[in-house]
Amino acid sequence: MASNKRGKELARMRAERQAARRAAAAARRRQRTAVVASVVAVAVVAVAAILLATKVGGSTKTIAAAAAASPSASTAASASPAASLAPGTCAYPVGTPASRKVALPPKAGVEQTQPYTVSLKTTQGVIALKLDTAKAPCTVNSFRSLAMKKFFDGTPCHRLTTQGIYVLQCGDPSGKGTGGPGYSFADENLKGATYPAGTVAMANSGPDTNGSQFFLVYKDTQLAPSYTPFGTITSGLDILAKVAAAGSTPAGDGKPKLPVSIQTAIVAAAPQG
Repeated sequence: MASNKRGKELARMRAERQAARRAAAAARRRQRTAVVASVVAVAVVAVAAILLATKVGGSTKTIAAAAAASPSASTAASASPAASLAPGTCAYPVGTPASRKVALPPKAGVEQTQPYTVSLKTTQGVIALKLDTAKAPCTVNSFRSLAMKKFFDGTPCHRLTTQGIYVLQCGDPSGKGTGGPGYSFADENLKGATYPAGTVAMANSGPDTNGSQFFLVYKDTQLAPSYTPFGTITSGLDILAKVAAAGSTPAGDGKPKLPVSIQTAIVAAAPQG
């Protein structure tokens, strides 16, 4: 009888040890799952923050709401396909449908040195630009072509940002921030690019996705060198300051409360030297 009682006691002890081992294993699995979930959550937040801080949009178009732009964003864009083209030659591959029908810019015999002026006649006044052909010939070629073909006429400047970065974005006939000319082209002039007040640069949705959307910088802005600077504002910063002072909807990043539309864009050759 004593032997039977001892056997039962040993069996009970073995069962308790097995249950304890199973509980410990389950606890370890729960801990590993929690750690993995935490890492994934941190990674998602980090990626979202990087995207928020570095995009000035073209077709997917997210404008930064903070000044903490990532300087590493220029790495892929700096190895631009434009470098493989012969001087005086540009590529404008056709992509998504144009928001306003327009012919492609010239692809050969592209001007390489002649600077140009552009007079943006807007509903809030005239904003004058000088385009830097020598540093961004394919960009200037496209912009001139669009202006001369009246692509910009009657188009709204659809986005104003007054927090973190300070830009007015224009160039989409649809006014939605998703439209373009139906073609794209490569980035230029990114090495060491900065965006002080008075900069004119291309908006994009990633490396080499330039189209028709561009932005006007009205106050010194910190951005990764990922957006082709192709000109300067020579007059009209006071107009941009007035628009910025009126704010946007939503506040900080959205449609300007003081509406601005480009009535027409007039291009002329500028004196060299």
